[in-house]
Amino acid sequence: MPAVLDTPVAIRRAAMDLLARREHGRVELTRKLLQRGALQTLIEHELDRLSEEGLLSEARYLESFIRYRSNSGYGPARIREELGQRGLARGDIDAALRESHIDWGERLYEVWQRKYAGQRPEDPKARAQQMRFLAYRGFPMDMIGKLLSGRGWDD
Repeated sequence: MPAVLDTPVAIRRAAMDLLARREHGRVELTRKLLQRGALQTLIEHELDRLSEEGLLSEARYLESFIRYRSNSGYGPARIREELGQRGLARGDIDAALRESHIDWGERLYEVWQRKYAGQRPEDPKARAQQMRFLAYRGFPMDMIGKLLSGRGWDD
């Protein structure tokens, strides 16, 4: 039988268990605690306490998520969209993406190299296929165009 989250102590313990596994955003953590039967009024108070104590940090969550997804081969547009769906503010997301200092051109090249073994498209159909794949991964179209045409980033 699952534990009942009807006291502040039980909610705090459940939240800390979730945070021990990985970073969470406030909205995501609230959703998970509600699914476990916690009361909204008790959740807010406990999450405020965890934030004050530095145990719950949106900035750490953003940094961790961006690093994980970029290492998994996703670009800034896809990451921005996923974080927005998780209830984070657009301004915070954009700031975290800027502060990540990730070389998106290098990441784009790595993804393309892994998927297509460095073979530039020989016909329009193959070019469109590669462009769709890379755009779906969240990379900007101007960077994709430069990569597939063989131009440098500064051209």
